[in-house]
Amino acid sequence: MKADAIFEGGGVKAFCMLGALFEAEQRGYQWENLAGSSAGAIIAALVAAGYNALEIKEQFWQIDFRYFKDVDLIGRIPIIGNALNLWFRHGLYLGDYLENLLRELLAAKGIFTFKDLVRKEYASDHIRHYKLVVIATDVTRRKLLKLPHDFKEYGIDPDSMEVCKAVRMSSSLPFFFQPCKIHSRKTKKQQETYYLIDGGVLSNFPVWVFDNDEVPLWPTFGFKVVETGGSETTKINNPFDLFKATLSTMLEAHDKIYESNLKSKLRTISIPSLGIKTTDFDNINKKKEALFQSGRQAAASFFDNWNFESFKLQCYTLPKLNLPTDIHLDHQEY
Repeated sequence: MKADAIFEGGGVKAFCMLGALFEAEQRGYQWENLAGSSAGAIIAALVAAGYNALEIKEQFWQIDFRYFKDVDLIGRIPIIGNALNLWFRHGLYLGDYLENLLRELLAAKGIFTFKDLVRKEYASDHIRHYKLVVIATDVTRRKLLKLPHDFKEYGIDPDSMEVCKAVRMSSSLPFFFQPCKIHSRKTKKQQETYYLIDGGVLSNFPVWVFDNDEVPLWPTFGFKVVETGGSETTKINNPFDLFKATLSTMLEAHDKIYESNLKSKLRTISIPSLGIKTTDFDNINKKKEALFQSGRQAAASFFDNWNFESFKLQCYTLPKLNLPTDIHLDHQEY
């Protein structure tokens, strides 16, 4: 069965979505187009490259996620290293480990640039032309980006961009990872630098990305991580608490209005996060399996109640039959 898949950003909580992805695959779904933001872009890219949920799980279960917190020489300076990186590099960690890991995993499936993900059957479709869409944020221009399509705005051929670099851009959690830079020449003597950061800043759950006004031929499923126990208040005791609360609000609040509409609710698999936080790289290794099972259980419950025909009837105005005006149905003859 064909379907599109959209993966929410969520840092290390993304292991929940792997379990849900596995359950969907077990029920026979095969993915046409994929999209994601931040950590969701990582999963979407690997699935677009040809990995299934168990293969991704096998790869990620071998990783010590503390390696994601990679630092340069400045970051190793005792006491002041982190502060210096925040001030001069705009982020605590390089993000190189993540990018290199993705490059290696994608290369194993023969995927290097977006040219390798072109869908020739969708040559005239602006969004579906590539099997993968990742969301990033250009803070220089205050704009949401759909990559690789929007690389054209910087004079870059989308086909030539490395998939791992686009995903790294989408995963640049503000102040945690250093932002990515694109240098675009405005004139022969003048060059503009654009800073790209986490797609979740403007859309952490881009479940809308493949939508149009037409009745869909196959479903789009959103994979979303939710906090257990409902909404919680955050205690603010110091500037660092305020920073963390601001960042969490920024990543979670933008999509709330869109997520509340009927179409989004009906096609979203909501997966409990089991209390894991987005940047909990130090403790995630102990809870990976529990998160995976949380996702699988949530997806099983969702698919047990899913009906595509019912979804279309509730969310779309189905086309009316255009009967000839000279035909009259006499109920007495039937």
